[in-house]
Amino acid sequence: MPDVPAKLADARQRHDELVRVVRDARYRYYVLSDPPMSDAEFDQRLRELEAIEDRHPELRTPESPTQQVGAPLDQAFPSFEHLVPMLSLDNVFGQDELRAWADRVVKGLGSDADVRYVCELKVDGVAINLVYRDGVLATAATRGDGVVGETVTNQALTIDALPYRLAGDDVPDLIEVRGEVYYPVGAFERMNAERIEQGETAFMNPRNATSGALRQKDPEITRQRPLSLWVHGAGAVAGRVFGRHTEFLDWARAAGLPVAPETAAVGSIDDVWNYIRSWTERRHQTSYEIDGVVVKLDDLDQRDDLGFTARAPRWAIAYKMPPIEEQTTLRGIEINVGRTGRVTPFARLEPVVVSGVQITYATLHNEEQLQAKDVRVGDTVIVRRAGDVIPEVVGPVLKERPKGTQVWHMPHDCPSCRQPLVKPEGEAHHFCVNVDCPNRLLESLTHMAGRVALDIEGLGEKTVRSFVDLGLIGDLADVFRLPDKREQILELEGWKDRSVDNLIAAIEQARQRPLDRLLVALNIRHLGPQVAKLVAGAFGNVTALRAAGRDEIEAVEGVGPVIADAIVSWFDTPRNAQLLDDLIELGVNPQADQQPEPESDALAGMTFVVTGTLVNHSRSQAKAALEARGAKVSGSVSGRTAAVVVGQDPGSKLEKALSLDVPVLDEEAFERLLRTGELPQG
Repeated sequence: MPDVPAKLADARQRHDELVRVVRDARYRYYVLSDPPMSDAEFDQRLRELEAIEDRHPELRTPESPTQQVGAPLDQAFPSFEHLVPMLSLDNVFGQDELRAWADRVVKGLGSDADVRYVCELKVDGVAINLVYRDGVLATAATRGDGVVGETVTNQALTIDALPYRLAGDDVPDLIEVRGEVYYPVGAFERMNAERIEQGETAFMNPRNATSGALRQKDPEITRQRPLSLWVHGAGAVAGRVFGRHTEFLDWARAAGLPVAPETAAVGSIDDVWNYIRSWTERRHQTSYEIDGVVVKLDDLDQRDDLGFTARAPRWAIAYKMPPIEEQTTLRGIEINVGRTGRVTPFARLEPVVVSGVQITYATLHNEEQLQAKDVRVGDTVIVRRAGDVIPEVVGPVLKERPKGTQVWHMPHDCPSCRQPLVKPEGEAHHFCVNVDCPNRLLESLTHMAGRVALDIEGLGEKTVRSFVDLGLIGDLADVFRLPDKREQILELEGWKDRSVDNLIAAIEQARQRPLDRLLVALNIRHLGPQVAKLVAGAFGNVTALRAAGRDEIEAVEGVGPVIADAIVSWFDTPRNAQLLDDLIELGVNPQADQQPEPESDALAGMTFVVTGTLVNHSRSQAKAALEARGAKVSGSVSGRTAAVVVGQDPGSKLEKALSLDVPVLDEEAFERLLRTGELPQG
């Protein structure tokens, strides 16, 4: 139990401070998907707040975070009032606390009550409420503040595991199905690797990635992330009666809803503890992240008898597994300069094994986070693998701090090139703006030669480092001067006529890459491959893009003010302008890919979906015919879809179109559309 201030004045001051911290953390966790602290740190602060209110009950008001669930909405999506509130769960952190909860359950029910439990792994994902009416999904909504959530129906329907229509005849007239949307760990790691390769920021953990995907305005973006789902409970139910939770789970499986196979019914609190111990040891053996075990009473009548507190049911508890953390000594703080110039401090640690992996270095993110944690060289620090993947310094063990330690500050100059570091207004990171910085250059060159940029086979990281060390490459333009240095390269160990010829051929091909690939290669901040295609398509050539102002660039659909500022800033930098001039002089061809002109604009501004097997057209032919008339063709149905073209065996896209009142065209109507350019009426 944390130390609690004895005097009311001191307790009130600490209480107010904790309220601000907990409220901010909840908002950033639930709404922004950007938690400011680890789960363990948050739990510690919430428990301290609860302890203060236990000792000083006058501080426990309905506005206190201890009496509330989730966080306020930010109105990004339509609101939805849950038919039955989605409450939170109280937590326990050890066997004694678990048994104390079980004793309260028995006391509340009577000593002769037959108490049975259901144990479920606590998925580290995003809670969701699925409302089915007459067996058809009507609404999917986030938890929100527990009473009102955000409607994300179209986004949720992109999840393969989520049925649009329930199976079987035994379907309630209405049922709220509660579950957890999650990002499979393997898919998450692959996505992060791809984001890093493409120059995008990696997600800190699967839970953040899940939340961000569900809150995409465009369901097509959500569809690109392989989210999955487990269901674990029910809210409102009409037209069907369940006596036990296990009965609901059996029904859910039969109805086609995904229920985690690890869920187990047990007969005693000893069995519950054995389940917890077993899965704590095997917590990395599931395909999804878990951070605990949820324990519920099986008998629903017993649940009604026990009831609720202001924020949580008395008939359930969440056991929180200890985070995978170890302590070690922070030997030094160093910085790395990335390819866009972003400067990231990292910790050099006394080697320590965390979750089976030896950790020597760990991220410190940026100066603001580092100072907020008050981490200093010489400290004993807590290290964990965030998401059990990314090594992270959680914070210092203050009672172990040696005397004379100093607060760390970002150096004034880049340690690699000795040029001043800058921190743009409103941003958390410092940057080295010198494109010729040796540390930045190595990453820039490797990225430039990568598949998402100019795709120069043979110019990998090892070769880049060797060429830079030998003075063959000094900046990005020097890559295209390498063909003139053929004889020098042949003198190097491991290089033969054929390998040099292959490298030169790859460089010659790179001169002809389209404008979007060149823009990616130039390492312009915030500019990834997809947005680069939009920018290239809008301006056509690099001359027009260089001359464009901020407002013109921001006017391109899909380009916001941050990206527009980054592009203008890059072109306005004299050294960058010189670099681009050098590239053009060396024959780099900065033109956009030429897209075929539409035959007409009869369907311009409309989006269509093609599903099923057409008799007279292949899928690609149907798509080409629509695009030739100015239309866009999407892979998913939304409220903005103009019509869905349906062939034989159309699948779930037809059902979704019908649920959204989107017009459906058979092949005859589709051919008439191509001839006339008009959608059928009625």
